[in-house]
Amino acid sequence: MTVDRPRVEQLTRELLEAIGEDPERPGLTQTPARMAALYAEFFAGVSEDPAEHLARTISVSRGPAPDTLPSGAVLLRDIRFRSVCEHHLLPFAGHAHLAYLPGEQVVGLGALVKVVETLAARPQVQERLGEQIADTIADNLDTRGVLVILDASHGCVTMRGERQSAASTLTIAARGEFTDPTARGELITLIGAAGTGSTAHTRTAETPE
Repeated sequence: MTVDRPRVEQLTRELLEAIGEDPERPGLTQTPARMAALYAEFFAGVSEDPAEHLARTISVSRGPAPDTLPSGAVLLRDIRFRSVCEHHLLPFAGHAHLAYLPGEQVVGLGALVKVVETLAARPQVQERLGEQIADTIADNLDTRGVLVILDASHGCVTMRGERQSAASTLTIAARGEFTDPTARGELITLIGAAGTGSTAHTRTAETPE
């Protein structure tokens, strides 16, 4: 199911009227159509399956050293993402850092980016987003461990309430071998996420094998 643009336009007009505005005044006449286009982009992932991006894997046992398997993690840092908080429909944005311990199959790095983008293009909370990314990778790749760290700034924190403009949120989701804090410690050091100033609000969610 795709976003119903005509309905979003109508609801936007009603919202403008509800706050006391005139949707027909010059500055607002195009706003309903713009909102429909915006929502179609921001929520495109609602009807998409993120696992589809991981369907094409590459065998690492085929090559000049067929008996050699990866001995360490594949780490992809600083994936920019944006999503919409389901509580206030305000945006949150930041960086995702992903790592997994491959078996005999690896996946193109762009596919991991697509997983993040698909799951972020839904009404979300950051904690669940990290868990969904970790589950998608763990369930659809030949992997012994997965680590997902999200570092994001939330509009509902920076622009409303106490308006903590410098606050950001750091969440960690781990699967398999990376549920062991020692096993993931080196990766966290490499990512450098703990040193980015994200100390305002940290939550860790882990699921053992």
